[in-house]
Amino acid sequence: MIPRYAIYYAPRHAHPLSQMASAWLGRDAFTNQVCARPMLSGLDGIDLDALTKDPRHYGFHATLKAPFELHADQDEGALLTAFKALAARHAPFKAGIEVAALGPFLAFVLAETSPAMQALHQESVIALDRFRAPLSDFDLQRRLHAGMNPRHESQLREFGYPYIFEDFRFHMTLSERIADPALRAQVLAVLQDHFHAFVGPHAFETLAVFKQEARDQPFTILELESLSGPSHP
Repeated sequence: MIPRYAIYYAPRHAHPLSQMASAWLGRDAFTNQVCARPMLSGLDGIDLDALTKDPRHYGFHATLKAPFELHADQDEGALLTAFKALAARHAPFKAGIEVAALGPFLAFVLAETSPAMQALHQESVIALDRFRAPLSDFDLQRRLHAGMNPRHESQLREFGYPYIFEDFRFHMTLSERIADPALRAQVLAVLQDHFHAFVGPHAFETLAVFKQEARDQPFTILELESLSGPSHP
């Protein structure tokens, strides 16, 4: 078994958003325990396990550096040391979030441009890339697809993931792909009402390393670190 690691944004375990989102997805990535789902009016007859299968597997998060296997010259301890140093270089910040459709998916997204989030993403990708093993042929072919533009393919080959830097879109996924526009709008309305208390300014205070022990295992939180860098005027 070869583990994979990822650099994600996740709120603290005790944060009400973390608790509510984990309950919606049906699994807590901190404890890897099944969560009791809320009973939400307007979703009668919908298979919520199927609706949240992939986001439940990954845990409630926003991807900053996509999952990777460790480079043969690195180890977990060195990765965690570099990760903590990264968190110490970035100050906590606030940015507005909202529940919206992101293509066929539903997710928390940024309601406004956030230079601080963009900077955190970019350094997560670049500063920790020495810990990433090159993509296997299997993973490379799995990511490549017809119509991928040259920039995305270049980023995939260089950094292991195509949608980074100017293509980065912060999102904390809440659903599988929902192809039916009417069903997507129905579920979106329910989730916007359910999570309405968290719409607006959100305090980004943490950074996390998630770990997957094997490809068929869920991701869990290995380390959560406070952003503790100096604030800029």
